[in-house]
Amino acid sequence: MTGPVAADAGLAARPATPEDTGRAAAIRHALATVDAALAQRFDSDAQADIDRLLRARADAVDTQVRAAWRDCIADDAPLALFAVGGYGRGELFPQSDIDLLVLAEPDTQVAYAEALARFFALLWDAGLPLGHAVRSAAQCTQAAADITVLTAMLEARPLLADVPHLHALQAAVAPSQVWPAGAFFAAKREELRLRHARYDDTADNLEPNLKEGPGGLRDVQTLRWMALRIVGTGDLESLVAIGQFGADELTTLERERRALSRLRFGLHLVAGKREERLRFDYQKLLAERLGHVDNADNLAVEQMMQGFYRSAALVLRIGERLLQRFEEQIEGEATPVAINEAFELRRDYIAARDPDWPRNAHDVFALFAVWAAHDEIRGLHSQTARALAESLTRVPAFQQTEPALRERFLVLLRGPHPVHALERMARLGVLGRWIPAFSKVSGRMQFDLFHVYTVDQHTLAVLRNLARFASGIADQRFSIAHEVWPRLRKPELLLLAGLFHDIAKGRGGDHSELGGDDARIFCSMIGLSEADTALVEWLVRQHLLMSVTAQKQDITDPEVIHRFATKVADRERLDHLYLLTCADIAGTSPKLWNAWKDRLLADLYTTTRLALRRGLEHPVAGAERAAETRAAAQAMLTAFGIGDEEIAALYARMPEIGFQRGRPDQIAWQAASLRGAPVGETRVRARVVGEQGGARSSGERASALEVFVHSPDRDGLFAAIVATLDRLGLAIQQARVLDGPHATIFDTFEVVPIDPRCPPSVDEVERRLAEVLAGPLDLVRPARRAQPRHLKHFRIAPQIGFDNLADGRTLLSLVCTDRPGLLADVTRAIRSQALRVHDARIATFGERAEDVFQITAIDTDGRDRALDETQQQALRDALLACLEGDRR
Repeated sequence: MTGPVAADAGLAARPATPEDTGRAAAIRHALATVDAALAQRFDSDAQADIDRLLRARADAVDTQVRAAWRDCIADDAPLALFAVGGYGRGELFPQSDIDLLVLAEPDTQVAYAEALARFFALLWDAGLPLGHAVRSAAQCTQAAADITVLTAMLEARPLLADVPHLHALQAAVAPSQVWPAGAFFAAKREELRLRHARYDDTADNLEPNLKEGPGGLRDVQTLRWMALRIVGTGDLESLVAIGQFGADELTTLERERRALSRLRFGLHLVAGKREERLRFDYQKLLAERLGHVDNADNLAVEQMMQGFYRSAALVLRIGERLLQRFEEQIEGEATPVAINEAFELRRDYIAARDPDWPRNAHDVFALFAVWAAHDEIRGLHSQTARALAESLTRVPAFQQTEPALRERFLVLLRGPHPVHALERMARLGVLGRWIPAFSKVSGRMQFDLFHVYTVDQHTLAVLRNLARFASGIADQRFSIAHEVWPRLRKPELLLLAGLFHDIAKGRGGDHSELGGDDARIFCSMIGLSEADTALVEWLVRQHLLMSVTAQKQDITDPEVIHRFATKVADRERLDHLYLLTCADIAGTSPKLWNAWKDRLLADLYTTTRLALRRGLEHPVAGAERAAETRAAAQAMLTAFGIGDEEIAALYARMPEIGFQRGRPDQIAWQAASLRGAPVGETRVRARVVGEQGGARSSGERASALEVFVHSPDRDGLFAAIVATLDRLGLAIQQARVLDGPHATIFDTFEVVPIDPRCPPSVDEVERRLAEVLAGPLDLVRPARRAQPRHLKHFRIAPQIGFDNLADGRTLLSLVCTDRPGLLADVTRAIRSQALRVHDARIATFGERAEDVFQITAIDTDGRDRALDETQQQALRDALLACLEGDRR
């Protein structure tokens, strides 16, 4: 609707007169006074009718627009003025656009072009966010070929127009002229689908869009537009009278629409501008403005967001039913096709045949069993969906029902497509009734950058990942998951662990322990054996064990593997825990899983399985591990065509500790990299994570790389490498720094691209690192990047700890707010204290960086030693200075 009137009328707007300038100022002042009063009403009365506030603002704008019109347009002018779009509905939020349509024949448009230009200019000068168009009835029909323009005109409300003008406009955009009901419905449904896909098909993201996101206000408006085109009225109450909509459904939809409208009204107030996305910048401010208060279990912002997510879920659920009914209205009822004595297909939707369905909870469980057995079914028929919603109170909590119903649930888990059944039960509200603890985490968000989804949506994402593993189809993102899954004795036990692993979040205390208690009670009551119950309980209690071990400890250390294997105790637990850990990490955020984490967990799984097979009473010693690695790497090098004498010579140039800590393929790759290089020459090599033997394609790019640097040792080398990798757009996940013979270093870095869309190539990494290491290291500086907007809302007080180890090194642990270039700055601070880095494990959890370094000071005789208290304090001060600089 927006655009200069000159485009319609052929004349440019004239300069404002002093009289018009004064009039514009008066309009601005009048509306500002109204807005201030409405904001006060909004803040002072949590029960204030949001529809009254929206209507009051529309009325206030109506008054000013009509007055401006009369100032500019003669009373007898053959023109008609309409409010369209949201303004036409009478829903005017504090920062909403004011969309106007002037209806006039072409000759009239020319005759009144100057007056219309003055009118629009007056409103613009008054500060109104104006969108406008001047069209004849025929031009309206032409413009309505754009369905967005048509939609705005469907809600036209006369401001200064007589009945003939209104009828002319309605006739111009009638279905007989443009967009018949069927075509309109199909186009709007596709528009809705694409809009949902644009927002990742879920309302459960960290900064949801209240207007355009799934389950947002636009979804409600779309239903009204469809009703207006298909039934002839945008008043959803009238759909109740004709049986198209249930009174309970209308009540629920209107309640959630008002809740969403209140959020949007408040968002416009705290943002002070047109803003539809509930950004971190505004979440805490809005929660406070809405009266939410932090409590022991839930932050105020989390309470507000949970309300939004639940509202959005209900809008989606009801909208799905109404869309289906509109489809039937257009296409007509199809002949039912019986599935069995209880259910049938209507237009490929499953429906109950009994008009009084469901008579009990057994009928409800039977629905999901039949649906899972016929997974190709399009969905649940709207009548049956409504009947299910009305009878949810008949579904008892698992503690309050007889064993037969609990057995039916267990049969669902053991039947076909169990994850699809659980997803459907969750979406339709059944799972929350059956397991009350699940309803408490439905819509529950965590105010951080690590958990992208609400707890219930994360849980379902974990279950979907497990279903992928069960498919038997190899997924390159999970290198061995499809091999491990067939080893499971009872896959339903892993599904139960996935269902319960986060179910106790938000209760206070350790959610793993509380969830383990819940899992034990549930599994016992549904009839699992003691052994099966114990397995599920252990998995829930220990679901973070493998992730923490892999990401924070050195899994090439035999002692670490032995400790982990001792906790796991048997291969059945290991199989289940590995799959649950992969599914959990990948289900936390789409950006969290990468090839490095895949290999890390696969390596931990493989080495632990070997330790369990060997027997925990026979832990692997360092020398034994080194000998096994030497032999395995030698076999690879021999297959590559390298003779035994050359292999021995290459091994002699490598650090002995590397054979204890490295993988055979890694040792073989590094040894092959040294071929032809004189002692003292720098060698830089990179390869895609997962490659064997060092073979690669020139220019290859990947989601994770392993970078090997062999060079004469010198001060600042580690810091220079870290800064260069940072400049290349690579985030270090793990670093191993080993001292080799002849005063050389063997550094290995596991890296992932900061921006996966444009990772540097293998050749680019090798070339750039080699260039930097050939020059003076003092000139290498970290890249400076702007800090992401959202990080300022998640400040973490730095935590710095020191622990002197038995091997003469100091363990430095650092927890702080993550930011671009953090690691490069930290290594510079370490270098400024003349310290050496020997090992680094880098972990990032959303906004939280948790990094661990093994460092030493250099004694007067050049030997490494642990830091004393004075050196620890000096390093602490240097790190705090580096980190505190981020706050300024």
